[in-house]
Amino acid sequence: MKDTIDVLELLEWQHAEVDDLIDQLEQGLGDRPALFAELADKLAAHATVEEKIFYPAVMAPSTSELLHESVEEHLTIKRLLADMMDMDPDDDDDEFDTTLALLKDEVSHHAHDEEEDKLFPELRRLMTDDELAGLGNEVMAMFEALIEHAPRQNVPGETAEPAPLPPP
Repeated sequence: MKDTIDVLELLEWQHAEVDDLIDQLEQGLGDRPALFAELADKLAAHATVEEKIFYPAVMAPSTSELLHESVEEHLTIKRLLADMMDMDPDDDDDEFDTTLALLKDEVSHHAHDEEEDKLFPELRRLMTDDELAGLGNEVMAMFEALIEHAPRQNVPGETAEPAPLPPP
């Protein structure tokens, strides 16, 4: 029997990981530049797997509006990340921390209010356990491949417009 992971559980776990990294940065715990690099890589890889695999796979008339809103939210998050990549997380000028607070609000709204509270319940209704598991395996494989190559480096080049989505 093959091990599988439900895509919605996987994405929720990734959301929790990002929340934890943001909390560590806010509290000044550990090596802030290293924590930010990890956060930026995880957000970049997460957005990529959602845009290239997850959103196209779950596009339906009932999810189309939420998915288009989601790629717009990803664009805002990428723009904040790109700005933060030009800042020093250890600087005392508060610019990094102010932008981190904006990023936290955007990520929280997108991950929890939009995806977990609205999109995921709709997908549980529309999709079978096998479909969710198959999609989870595909998303996990791409995420693991991306995370090996500092995906944050791609973010500045992805700030012009939202990722394209297929029609429902």
